[in-house]
Amino acid sequence: MYVPAKGGEVAITRSLEALARARRGDPDVPELTVAQIREQMRGAVDRVMTEGALYDRDLAALALKQAQGDLSEATFLLRAHRATLRRMGHCEPIEFTDICLDRHISATTKELAGGQILGATYDYTHRLLDFSLMGARPCAGRSVVDEELQVESGFDQEPAVLRPHTSSYHDLLVPPDCEPSGNRDHEPVDITRVPIRPPYGPSETLGHLVRGEEGFLTGIAYTRLRTAGASHPYVEELSAGQVEILVELEDLGLTVSIGDIDITICRMVAPALDGKQSHLSPGFGVAFGTNERKAVAMATVDQALKAGLDPELVLSHSDGVEAAGYVSHLKLPHYSDFQSDLELIRRARSTHE
Repeated sequence: MYVPAKGGEVAITRSLEALARARRGDPDVPELTVAQIREQMRGAVDRVMTEGALYDRDLAALALKQAQGDLSEATFLLRAHRATLRRMGHCEPIEFTDICLDRHISATTKELAGGQILGATYDYTHRLLDFSLMGARPCAGRSVVDEELQVESGFDQEPAVLRPHTSSYHDLLVPPDCEPSGNRDHEPVDITRVPIRPPYGPSETLGHLVRGEEGFLTGIAYTRLRTAGASHPYVEELSAGQVEILVELEDLGLTVSIGDIDITICRMVAPALDGKQSHLSPGFGVAFGTNERKAVAMATVDQALKAGLDPELVLSHSDGVEAAGYVSHLKLPHYSDFQSDLELIRRARSTHE
Protein backbone atom coordinates (compact mmCIF):
# COMPACT_ATOMS: atom_id res chain seq x y z
CA MET A 1 0.00 0.00 0.00
CA TYR A 2 2.62 2.53 1.12
CA VAL A 3 5.95 1.49 -0.43
CA PRO A 4 7.74 4.81 -1.07
CA ALA A 5 9.63 4.25 2.21
CA LYS A 6 13.34 3.89 1.59
CA GLY A 7 14.31 0.29 1.04
CA GLY A 8 10.83 -0.83 -0.05
CA GLU A 9 10.12 -4.55 0.34
CA VAL A 10 13.54 -5.34 1.79
CA ALA A 11 13.04 -2.82 4.60
CA ILE A 12 9.58 -4.22 5.32
CA THR A 13 10.98 -7.77 5.47
CA ARG A 14 13.65 -6.68 7.94
CA SER A 15 10.98 -4.91 9.99
CA LEU A 16 8.90 -8.10 10.20
CA GLU A 17 11.96 -10.06 11.31
CA ALA A 18 12.63 -7.49 14.02
CA LEU A 19 8.98 -7.75 15.08
CA ALA A 20 9.29 -11.54 15.43
CA ARG A 21 12.38 -11.12 17.62
CA ALA A 22 10.62 -8.53 19.76
CA ARG A 23 7.62 -10.84 20.15
CA ARG A 24 9.79 -13.72 21.34
CA GLY A 25 11.81 -11.60 23.76
CA ASP A 26 14.62 -13.12 25.78
CA PRO A 27 15.11 -16.69 24.44
CA ASP A 28 16.23 -17.79 27.92
CA VAL A 29 12.70 -17.12 29.19
CA PRO A 30 10.20 -19.92 28.39
CA GLU A 31 7.91 -18.97 25.52
CA LEU A 32 4.35 -18.06 26.45
CA THR A 33 1.92 -20.63 25.07
CA VAL A 34 -1.51 -20.01 23.63
CA ALA A 35 -2.96 -22.32 26.28
CA GLN A 36 -1.41 -20.21 29.07
CA ILE A 37 -2.85 -17.02 27.61
CA ARG A 38 -6.26 -18.66 27.17
CA GLU A 39 -6.42 -19.94 30.75
CA GLN A 40 -4.58 -17.23 32.70
CA MET A 41 -5.42 -14.02 30.81
CA ARG A 42 -9.14 -14.48 30.54
CA GLY A 43 -9.92 -10.78 30.90
CA ALA A 44 -7.88 -9.93 27.81
CA VAL A 45 -9.18 -12.96 25.90
CA ASP A 46 -12.80 -12.08 26.67
CA ARG A 47 -12.32 -8.47 25.60
CA VAL A 48 -10.68 -9.46 22.28
CA MET A 49 -13.45 -11.98 21.57
CA THR A 50 -16.11 -9.35 22.26
CA GLU A 51 -14.62 -6.54 20.19
CA GLY A 52 -13.46 -9.00 17.54
CA ALA A 53 -17.02 -10.37 17.29
CA LEU A 54 -15.82 -13.98 17.28
CA TYR A 55 -16.28 -16.40 20.17
CA ASP A 56 -13.17 -18.59 20.09
CA ARG A 57 -10.84 -18.58 23.08
CA ASP A 58 -7.97 -20.29 21.27
CA LEU A 59 -7.98 -17.85 18.35
CA ALA A 60 -8.32 -14.85 20.68
CA ALA A 61 -5.36 -16.12 22.72
CA LEU A 62 -3.36 -16.66 19.52
CA ALA A 63 -4.16 -13.11 18.41
CA LEU A 64 -2.97 -11.76 21.76
CA LYS A 65 0.28 -13.69 21.49
CA GLN A 66 0.85 -12.52 17.93
CA ALA A 67 0.07 -8.91 18.90
CA GLN A 68 2.34 -9.03 21.98
CA GLY A 69 -0.65 -8.27 24.20
CA ASP A 70 -1.78 -5.22 22.18
CA LEU A 71 -5.56 -5.49 22.57
CA SER A 72 -6.39 -3.27 19.60
CA GLU A 73 -4.06 -5.16 17.26
CA ALA A 74 -5.33 -8.52 18.56
CA THR A 75 -8.91 -7.42 17.95
CA PHE A 76 -7.94 -6.39 14.42
CA LEU A 77 -6.37 -9.81 13.78
CA LEU A 78 -9.38 -11.71 15.09
CA ARG A 79 -11.86 -9.59 13.15
CA ALA A 80 -9.81 -9.99 9.97
CA HIS A 81 -9.86 -13.78 10.44
CA ARG A 82 -13.59 -13.67 11.06
CA ALA A 83 -14.08 -12.01 7.69
CA THR A 84 -12.59 -15.08 5.97
CA LEU A 85 -14.98 -17.57 7.58
CA ARG A 86 -17.94 -19.05 5.76
CA ARG A 87 -21.29 -18.10 7.23
CA MET A 88 -23.30 -21.14 8.26
CA GLY A 89 -26.45 -19.34 9.41
CA HIS A 90 -27.88 -17.42 12.33
CA CYS A 91 -28.51 -18.63 15.84
CA GLU A 92 -31.84 -18.32 17.56
CA PRO A 93 -32.31 -15.33 19.92
CA ILE A 94 -30.49 -16.11 23.15
CA GLU A 95 -32.73 -16.74 26.14
CA PHE A 96 -30.90 -14.86 28.87
CA THR A 97 -33.34 -16.21 31.44
CA ASP A 98 -31.75 -19.63 30.83
CA ILE A 99 -28.27 -18.48 31.82
CA CYS A 100 -26.47 -20.78 34.24
CA LEU A 101 -25.11 -18.23 36.67
CA ASP A 102 -21.58 -17.81 37.98
CA ARG A 103 -22.29 -14.27 39.14
CA HIS A 104 -25.54 -12.38 39.72
CA ILE A 105 -25.85 -9.04 41.52
CA SER A 106 -28.11 -6.01 41.62
CA ALA A 107 -27.58 -2.47 42.86
CA THR A 108 -31.32 -1.75 43.03
CA THR A 109 -32.80 -4.94 44.55
CA LYS A 110 -31.33 -6.65 47.60
CA GLU A 111 -33.51 -9.75 47.47
CA LEU A 112 -32.90 -11.24 44.02
CA ALA A 113 -34.55 -14.48 42.97
CA GLY A 114 -32.03 -17.17 43.83
CA GLY A 115 -29.97 -14.73 45.91
CA GLN A 116 -27.13 -12.46 44.95
CA ILE A 117 -24.04 -14.39 43.83
CA LEU A 118 -20.75 -12.54 44.19
CA GLY A 119 -18.70 -15.06 42.25
CA ALA A 120 -15.17 -14.08 41.19
CA THR A 121 -14.79 -10.30 41.22
CA TYR A 122 -12.20 -7.59 41.81
CA ASP A 123 -14.86 -5.40 43.46
CA TYR A 124 -13.77 -6.29 47.00
CA THR A 125 -10.01 -6.50 46.52
CA HIS A 126 -7.59 -3.89 47.87
CA ARG A 127 -5.96 -3.25 44.47
CA LEU A 128 -2.50 -3.81 45.91
CA LEU A 129 0.22 -5.66 44.00
CA ASP A 130 0.43 -9.30 45.04
CA PHE A 131 4.17 -9.94 44.95
CA SER A 132 3.62 -13.64 45.62
CA LEU A 133 2.59 -13.87 41.96
CA MET A 134 6.13 -12.93 40.90
CA GLY A 135 7.25 -16.54 41.36
CA ALA A 136 5.56 -19.73 40.22
CA ARG A 137 3.97 -21.77 42.94
CA PRO A 138 1.73 -24.84 42.95
CA CYS A 139 -1.99 -24.26 43.12
CA ALA A 140 -2.94 -24.78 46.75
CA GLY A 141 -6.13 -26.42 47.88
CA ARG A 142 -9.03 -24.32 49.02
CA SER A 143 -8.77 -23.00 52.55
CA VAL A 144 -11.50 -22.99 55.18
CA VAL A 145 -12.08 -19.31 54.47
CA ASP A 146 -12.41 -20.05 50.76
CA GLU A 147 -14.98 -22.73 51.55
CA GLU A 148 -17.00 -20.34 53.71
CA LEU A 149 -16.96 -17.60 51.08
CA GLN A 150 -18.00 -19.97 48.34
CA VAL A 151 -20.91 -21.36 50.36
CA GLU A 152 -22.08 -17.83 51.16
CA SER A 153 -21.84 -16.71 47.54
CA GLY A 154 -23.63 -19.75 46.19
CA PHE A 155 -20.75 -21.60 44.52
CA ASP A 156 -21.35 -24.92 46.24
CA GLN A 157 -25.08 -24.88 45.66
CA GLU A 158 -26.82 -26.30 42.62
CA PRO A 159 -26.11 -24.23 39.47
CA ALA A 160 -28.40 -21.22 39.60
CA VAL A 161 -30.56 -20.23 36.63
CA LEU A 162 -31.55 -16.62 36.05
CA ARG A 163 -35.26 -16.09 36.54
CA PRO A 164 -37.12 -12.93 35.61
CA HIS A 165 -37.73 -10.97 38.77
CA THR A 166 -40.48 -8.49 39.39
CA SER A 167 -40.16 -5.61 41.79
CA SER A 168 -42.11 -2.62 42.93
CA TYR A 169 -40.68 -0.35 40.24
CA HIS A 170 -41.13 -2.43 37.09
CA ASP A 171 -44.40 -0.68 36.29
CA LEU A 172 -42.35 2.52 35.94
CA LEU A 173 -40.23 1.18 33.08
CA VAL A 174 -40.97 2.82 29.75
CA PRO A 175 -42.74 0.37 27.39
CA PRO A 176 -40.30 -0.90 24.72
CA ASP A 177 -42.41 0.44 21.84
CA CYS A 178 -42.24 3.92 23.37
CA GLU A 179 -38.48 4.07 23.79
CA PRO A 180 -36.98 7.27 22.43
CA SER A 181 -34.49 5.29 20.33
CA GLY A 182 -37.08 4.76 17.59
CA ASN A 183 -38.98 1.87 16.06
CA ARG A 184 -38.14 -1.67 17.00
CA ASP A 185 -36.49 -3.89 14.41
CA HIS A 186 -38.45 -6.80 12.99
CA GLU A 187 -35.29 -8.56 11.81
CA PRO A 188 -31.75 -8.34 13.21
CA VAL A 189 -29.33 -6.27 11.13
CA ASP A 190 -25.94 -7.78 10.21
CA ILE A 191 -23.74 -4.76 10.89
CA THR A 192 -20.76 -6.47 9.21
CA ARG A 193 -22.57 -6.29 5.86
CA VAL A 194 -24.63 -3.13 6.15
CA PRO A 195 -22.91 0.29 6.19
CA ILE A 196 -23.66 2.30 9.30
CA ARG A 197 -26.01 5.19 8.54
CA PRO A 198 -28.93 6.89 10.30
CA PRO A 199 -31.55 6.23 11.42
CA TYR A 200 -30.12 3.62 13.76
CA GLY A 201 -32.49 0.86 14.83
CA PRO A 202 -32.14 -0.95 18.17
CA SER A 203 -30.49 -3.98 16.55
CA GLU A 204 -27.86 -1.84 14.81
CA THR A 205 -27.30 0.21 17.95
CA LEU A 206 -26.68 -2.82 20.16
CA GLY A 207 -24.56 -4.48 17.47
CA HIS A 208 -22.19 -1.53 17.19
CA LEU A 209 -22.07 -1.09 20.96
CA VAL A 210 -21.13 -4.76 21.46
CA ARG A 211 -18.20 -4.40 19.07
CA GLY A 212 -17.34 -0.93 20.36
CA GLU A 213 -13.96 -0.31 21.97
CA GLU A 214 -14.23 -0.71 25.72
CA GLY A 215 -12.16 2.36 26.60
CA PHE A 216 -14.23 4.61 24.34
CA LEU A 217 -17.53 3.36 25.75
CA THR A 218 -16.21 3.64 29.31
CA GLY A 219 -15.24 7.27 28.63
CA ILE A 220 -18.67 8.07 27.19
CA ALA A 221 -20.33 6.33 30.16
CA TYR A 222 -18.16 8.30 32.58
CA THR A 223 -19.15 11.56 30.89
CA ARG A 224 -22.78 10.51 31.15
CA LEU A 225 -22.43 9.73 34.87
CA ARG A 226 -20.76 13.07 35.65
CA THR A 227 -23.55 15.01 33.93
CA ALA A 228 -26.53 12.81 34.80
CA GLY A 229 -27.78 14.83 37.77
CA ALA A 230 -31.12 13.42 38.92
CA SER A 231 -31.04 10.91 36.04
CA HIS A 232 -28.17 8.91 37.54
CA PRO A 233 -28.32 5.33 36.17
CA TYR A 234 -28.36 2.23 38.38
CA VAL A 235 -27.30 -1.35 37.73
CA GLU A 236 -30.59 -3.18 37.94
CA GLU A 237 -29.01 -6.55 37.28
CA LEU A 238 -25.54 -7.83 36.41
CA SER A 239 -25.14 -11.50 35.56
CA ALA A 240 -22.37 -13.74 34.27
CA GLY A 241 -22.63 -17.37 33.32
CA GLN A 242 -23.22 -19.79 30.48
CA VAL A 243 -26.01 -19.77 27.91
CA GLU A 244 -26.94 -22.31 25.26
CA ILE A 245 -26.72 -21.34 21.59
CA LEU A 246 -29.39 -22.76 19.29
CA VAL A 247 -29.22 -22.75 15.48
CA GLU A 248 -32.06 -23.50 13.11
CA LEU A 249 -31.20 -25.91 10.28
CA GLU A 250 -33.62 -24.66 7.66
CA ASP A 251 -33.06 -27.56 5.26
CA LEU A 252 -33.97 -30.10 7.94
CA GLY A 253 -36.51 -28.02 9.82
CA LEU A 254 -34.67 -28.63 13.08
CA THR A 255 -33.27 -26.39 15.79
CA VAL A 256 -30.11 -27.82 17.35
CA SER A 257 -27.80 -26.82 20.16
CA ILE A 258 -24.22 -26.06 19.10
CA GLY A 259 -22.91 -25.58 22.64
CA ASP A 260 -22.69 -23.11 25.51
CA ILE A 261 -20.82 -19.83 25.69
CA ASP A 262 -19.71 -17.69 28.63
CA ILE A 263 -21.44 -14.34 28.66
CA THR A 264 -21.93 -11.24 30.82
CA ILE A 265 -25.14 -9.21 30.69
CA CYS A 266 -26.12 -5.97 32.39
CA ARG A 267 -29.50 -4.28 32.72
CA MET A 268 -29.43 -0.61 33.66
CA VAL A 269 -32.24 1.75 34.68
CA ALA A 270 -32.20 5.53 35.07
CA PRO A 271 -34.90 8.01 36.15
CA ALA A 272 -36.26 10.12 33.31
CA LEU A 273 -37.89 13.10 35.01
CA ASP A 274 -39.74 15.13 32.40
CA GLY A 275 -43.12 15.99 33.83
CA LYS A 276 -46.01 13.79 32.75
CA GLN A 277 -43.72 11.31 31.00
CA SER A 278 -41.59 10.55 34.08
CA HIS A 279 -40.46 6.93 34.00
CA LEU A 280 -37.48 4.60 34.33
CA SER A 281 -35.44 4.39 31.13
CA PRO A 282 -33.70 1.03 30.54
CA GLY A 283 -30.30 0.20 29.06
CA PHE A 284 -28.77 -3.13 28.08
CA GLY A 285 -25.20 -4.38 27.76
CA VAL A 286 -23.70 -7.73 26.80
CA ALA A 287 -20.19 -9.09 26.25
CA PHE A 288 -18.48 -12.41 25.70
CA GLY A 289 -16.92 -14.10 28.72
CA THR A 290 -16.46 -12.25 32.01
CA ASN A 291 -16.31 -8.66 30.84
CA GLU A 292 -18.25 -6.60 33.36
CA ARG A 293 -16.74 -3.18 32.64
CA LYS A 294 -17.73 -3.46 28.98
CA ALA A 295 -21.25 -4.71 29.78
CA VAL A 296 -21.89 -1.97 32.35
CA ALA A 297 -20.43 0.77 30.13
CA MET A 298 -22.45 -0.47 27.17
CA ALA A 299 -25.68 -0.52 29.19
CA THR A 300 -24.98 3.01 30.45
CA VAL A 301 -24.38 4.30 26.93
CA ASP A 302 -27.43 2.43 25.58
CA GLN A 303 -29.59 4.09 28.22
CA ALA A 304 -28.02 7.47 27.43
CA LEU A 305 -28.84 7.02 23.74
CA LYS A 306 -32.46 6.36 24.65
CA ALA A 307 -32.36 9.53 26.76
CA GLY A 308 -31.14 11.69 23.89
CA LEU A 309 -27.37 11.21 23.54
CA ASP A 310 -26.31 11.84 19.93
CA PRO A 311 -26.07 8.37 18.29
CA GLU A 312 -23.84 9.75 15.52
CA LEU A 313 -21.22 10.68 18.11
CA VAL A 314 -21.20 7.21 19.64
CA LEU A 315 -21.95 4.70 16.90
CA SER A 316 -19.79 6.29 14.21
CA HIS A 317 -16.73 6.52 16.45
CA SER A 318 -16.91 3.51 18.80
CA ASP A 319 -15.19 0.96 16.53
CA GLY A 320 -11.74 0.50 18.04
CA VAL A 321 -10.35 -1.28 14.97
CA GLU A 322 -11.46 1.47 12.61
CA ALA A 323 -10.22 4.19 14.95
CA ALA A 324 -6.85 2.51 15.50
CA GLY A 325 -6.40 2.00 11.78
CA TYR A 326 -7.15 5.62 10.96
CA VAL A 327 -4.83 6.92 13.68
CA SER A 328 -2.06 4.45 12.83
CA HIS A 329 -2.10 5.38 9.14
CA LEU A 330 -0.70 8.78 10.16
CA LYS A 331 2.67 7.05 10.69
CA LEU A 332 2.83 5.99 7.03
CA PRO A 333 4.32 8.17 4.25
CA HIS A 334 2.25 11.22 3.33
CA TYR A 335 4.86 12.97 1.24
CA SER A 336 2.57 14.22 -1.55
CA ASP A 337 -0.20 15.31 0.83
CA PHE A 338 2.23 17.24 3.01
CA GLN A 339 3.88 18.94 0.05
CA SER A 340 0.45 20.02 -1.19
CA ASP A 341 -0.35 21.52 2.21
CA LEU A 342 2.99 23.35 2.25
CA GLU A 343 2.23 24.81 -1.17
CA LEU A 344 -1.20 26.01 0.02
CA ILE A 345 0.37 27.65 3.08
CA ARG A 346 3.00 29.40 0.94
CA ARG A 347 0.35 30.69 -1.46
CA ALA A 348 -1.84 31.91 1.38
CA ARG A 349 1.09 33.65 3.05
CA SER A 350 2.21 35.35 -0.14
CA THR A 351 -1.34 36.53 -0.83
CA HIS A 352 -1.63 37.94 2.69
CA GLU A 353 1.70 39.74 2.43
